[in-house]
Amino acid sequence: MHCLGPFELCALCGAPSPQLLRLREPTYTRNKRRSLPNKQKKQEYECMIISIRPYADAAHVHHRLVNNFPQLVTSILREMKESDLLNSETSDELWKRFERYVLNACQVSEKRENTKHGSLLNAKRAMTKAYLKDGLGGLRRELENLLYAHDLDARYSEPYLEQQQKIADLRYPAEWYPQARAIQRTIHLHVGPTNSGKTYHALKRLESSKSGFYAGPLRLLAQEVYHRFKSSGIPVSLVTGDEVRLSEGEKAVVVSNTVEMVNLGQTYEVGVIDEIQMIADPRRGWAWTRALLGAKATELHLCGETRVVPLIRQLAALAGDKLVIHRYERLNPLKAMNKSLKGDLTSLQKGDCIVSFSRVGIHALKADIERKTGRRAAIIYGGLPAEIRTQQASLFNDPNNDYDFLVASDAIGMGLNLSCRRIIFETVVKTLPSGLKRLTVPEIKQIGGRAGRYRSAAQHGKDHQQDNDNDNVGYVTSLEEVDLPYIQEALNTEPPPISAAGINPPDSVYEKFAAYFPSNASLAYMVKRLTEIARINNLFFMCDPSPNLENAEIIDAVPGLHFVDQLTFMAAPMNPREELGRRVAMAFERCVLEHTNGRLLDIEEVNLEILEEPVSGNKEYMHKLEGLHRSVILYTWLSYRFGGIFTDRTLAVHVKELVEERMVRALTEFSANKKLRKNASLHRQIAMQKQLRLQQEFLKANGDADLDLSESEEQYSPDTMNASDNEDAAETDITTDENDFEAESTLNGGTRESKDAAETDNPANNDYQDQQQETSDTTLNSEGSAEHDPPARDALEEEPTSGDATPERKESAEYDPTVRNEDEPARKAANN
Repeated sequence: MHCLGPFELCALCGAPSPQLLRLREPTYTRNKRRSLPNKQKKQEYECMIISIRPYADAAHVHHRLVNNFPQLVTSILREMKESDLLNSETSDELWKRFERYVLNACQVSEKRENTKHGSLLNAKRAMTKAYLKDGLGGLRRELENLLYAHDLDARYSEPYLEQQQKIADLRYPAEWYPQARAIQRTIHLHVGPTNSGKTYHALKRLESSKSGFYAGPLRLLAQEVYHRFKSSGIPVSLVTGDEVRLSEGEKAVVVSNTVEMVNLGQTYEVGVIDEIQMIADPRRGWAWTRALLGAKATELHLCGETRVVPLIRQLAALAGDKLVIHRYERLNPLKAMNKSLKGDLTSLQKGDCIVSFSRVGIHALKADIERKTGRRAAIIYGGLPAEIRTQQASLFNDPNNDYDFLVASDAIGMGLNLSCRRIIFETVVKTLPSGLKRLTVPEIKQIGGRAGRYRSAAQHGKDHQQDNDNDNVGYVTSLEEVDLPYIQEALNTEPPPISAAGINPPDSVYEKFAAYFPSNASLAYMVKRLTEIARINNLFFMCDPSPNLENAEIIDAVPGLHFVDQLTFMAAPMNPREELGRRVAMAFERCVLEHTNGRLLDIEEVNLEILEEPVSGNKEYMHKLEGLHRSVILYTWLSYRFGGIFTDRTLAVHVKELVEERMVRALTEFSANKKLRKNASLHRQIAMQKQLRLQQEFLKANGDADLDLSESEEQYSPDTMNASDNEDAAETDITTDENDFEAESTLNGGTRESKDAAETDNPANNDYQDQQQETSDTTLNSEGSAEHDPPARDALEEEPTSGDATPERKESAEYDPTVRNEDEPARKAANN
């Protein structure tokens, strides 16, 4: 649940916070609670009220506020006009135009959406979202931003609109990479479900190459591939946003990167791009599109889900590349169980993984499990550094210790090879900054696909004759019965095909666009304006600018930075949603502005004092450690871009190691109240229904029942362009029974002589976006421009499975998903 200050408004519906509501608790609620017969029921009822109060008890306040939204806007406009906000440069004519524009935006209907009213609809959506998120204060700030943008539009954009639209013409991304277009490439697309050996086969080809690169979605994956090749005696380098390890001695044959860090200036024989379906990620998809279209590799291997095949066909045709598709089947079956655990944690079995979406909830589950079962539970969530997640996964995978269970967030969906017998969802509703959201079908398949003892493709081939088909079945179920039907349906549903690839304007476009505006113009304004006037091909979509805008607001708070430096910071892995993260980022910006004071010990905002405190299981202590870890990750990231200023990279790496060591110790001491988790899934379902109902009532009250305020993936995925509309494509299908793959050659003979499309696909992975630290914690790399690719946030994000690096877990007894292990009492006695 979103944590609010004492007098803030609900981030979902604009109603007062839980703290304010407690001061005015309805009489019927207070009387009912007092009349409860015993202490236990009283505590349970209080827990339920606290869980749903921001969505239920606040309804009457919500209705009172939202029914007069146009009147609220008018009132704020009147206050703005009477205040000193308007300076002498804001003419009466400009103010009248702005006021008319805002009032028309309040009245425009979704049904009238067209080119003429598109700008008004965008303004209305922005005001509505600001009001729903931050109440009247947020609405006023949004109106002030609109006035500032309106002024700059009138002065610097509208007189030169035709020239600016030419700069913002982003319809042909393939032409951004002429060197890649000059190469005749072959794209090998490896598709299949989780644990099918896709990445394993692509990496085997990379091992035999004379030069190549691997591009993964997370730092953990890049590190895993780096260590795999290094242990095999192959010269390899590691390049991520905040870490560079060069090959010792001879020149590196292979470079292991995060996807944002792929070197487009280097020519390779083989390239491997993992998790290719993330090309449709609303925030990070641009990085996969850039790697696919721009990589100078003669042979490009993409690994991912089957639903990406139609899009890659069209991109290959657009770029003039040959396409060969390899299809794989899952190495072990995956099944949904017929019943849930019905909330009984004592029915857990060795090798079970429980998935939750709240950091506090994860710690509470860990404490409950250890208290009720007497056995240890490892813990993984997105806020933990990649190294800690790997260490916790190793504890869980090792059958020779007492870590029998794993409590994790959706961070396990990528990058970790786990020996899970069952995946158990605590809930199927997670909390995002934009509100409550039910897991999608690809997300459930991606996370649920972790079930089944891990086995590489090579191990599967050796042991296939010896194993019974039922020995290694992966099972998926839920903790509460209310979630099980949705999980069963999702596992039997095929998600729709991916229809478009994400793009972001390159830095060169931003630089040309900024030349039309004064040097002190807001970076956030330019990002918004460029997004508004950009023209996009139907085969692509503009990635969500929200992360760039969040960083841009912090950058605008430190005036005077050169524009190129601003673009670098916009791509940096900042933490703009927390006050500490904002202060640290601004301190680093001032260091660049002043060209001094870049020593880590001289930056007061970096909370190094936490290292002097004794290790504690306190939640606040753990939160401070995570904040310090983010700060040193950002420092290290910047040290590779501003090496003459941030000179203490070695010290920052040492501090990072100290923080990680304390995190490991703190995880063994953390505890939380189980009341916060009891019946959590049912309460989240109720809260989500309340949220949807309140938002619909708000829209109906303003005559816009069809207005879409969601931030779902679909709004960023326009219909695909048929490849035949651009170029003639001849395609041949060759089916080979022996290897169970289909080869498709797509030869392009279109108008452009040679165009290149290369993109990687990840073994059964789904897009997981940056989320709130206190809630859902799948945190992926921060996005940035093509020239400043920032995988630094990878260290704090979940990591994708690479397909073959972890040895198979051995189990002595055949697994029965409905019966607890019979040898458990004997094993406990032996351990004691």
